[in-house]
Amino acid sequence: MLVLSRKINEEVMIGDDIIIKIISIQNGIVKIGFEAPQNKVILRGELKKAIIGENLKASSQNSYNSLPNLCKIIKQ
Repeated sequence: MLVLSRKINEEVMIGDDIIIKIISIQNGIVKIGFEAPQNKVILRGELKKAIIGENLKASSQNSYNSLPNLCKIIKQ
C-alpha cells in the first residue's frame, strides 16, 4: 500500500488516465475528486462490499440455481 500526504488541489495519478484530486478538507473530512475514463467503474468500498454480499445471497438461493429447474422455467 502506498500512503501519501496531499494538500488541497494536489493530485495523485494512477497510470496515464486516472487522476485523484483533493478538493477540500474540513472537520476531518476529505472531499476527493476522481477523473477517469467512462469505462472505469469507481465505487465506494462499502458499496462494493454490499453488492458482493447481495450477489452471493442471490446466487445461494436454490429455486433457480439447478439446470433442470432452469429448463422447466424456459419451457414455460
